[in-house]
Amino acid sequence: MILQDKVAVVYGAGGAIGGAVARAFADEGARVFLTGRLQAPVDVVAKDIVTSGGSAEAAEVDALDEQAVDRHLRSVIGTAGRVDISFNAVGIPDTGILGVPLTEMDAALFALPITAYTTSYFLTARLAARHMIPNASGVIMTVTALPARMGSPLNGGYGPAQAAKEALTRDLSYELAPQGIRVVGLRPHGIPETGTMAEVFDVKAKGVMTWEQFQGHLAGGTHPRRVMTLEEVAGTAAFMASDKASGMTGTIVNLTMGGLDD
Repeated sequence: MILQDKVAVVYGAGGAIGGAVARAFADEGARVFLTGRLQAPVDVVAKDIVTSGGSAEAAEVDALDEQAVDRHLRSVIGTAGRVDISFNAVGIPDTGILGVPLTEMDAALFALPITAYTTSYFLTARLAARHMIPNASGVIMTVTALPARMGSPLNGGYGPAQAAKEALTRDLSYELAPQGIRVVGLRPHGIPETGTMAEVFDVKAKGVMTWEQFQGHLAGGTHPRRVMTLEEVAGTAAFMASDKASGMTGTIVNLTMGGLDD
């Protein structure tokens, strides 16, 4: 197993991507500490992992609360001795953001995703790095999306938020790589299994096309005419977190299946 005995913290583990990544980490031998703003969905993922023979502990942690993140990381260090992997899959509700033209959007609502996504990533990465530096080893990861690099309508500040996370990934890597820490991101697109895509459909497409047609629309811009599955994204995350990807840092792994040319 490629993550045998690694210690991983997953933020946003109650969500579709965070949960899938947590399960993949555990399947590959990692001891996983799961966090989320709400305890219940994180408990479900932790129970699944333990039932499958993995090691997982769940905690309620608001990734926008620096003291809460710090306390949790200190508890992980106290329990496991170190942290090897920090994975940020934190999301925010899209209510009121999706479907509103930029010309009609309130400035505070536009700035909300930019502030929330970048701040949670900054806090979790910075605090994890402080614990990784003494060991000269560690991997910090996050998830972005296609609007980071391609224009898309009626998303408010979501695209700028993802672009900022990609820039922060490169900056963190530049500073931390000499100290043995890798920083990488994953950029999937349009995974129908996630709640986010269901929200996008409800706001932007419902009444215009069916759910099946919407999925075809998402897949239509890719080379194989399909989008990645959660399992594929999670498998890539596990590989990138492993020593087998030791040459990868300061970059975003393009998982758009040809939807975006790098």
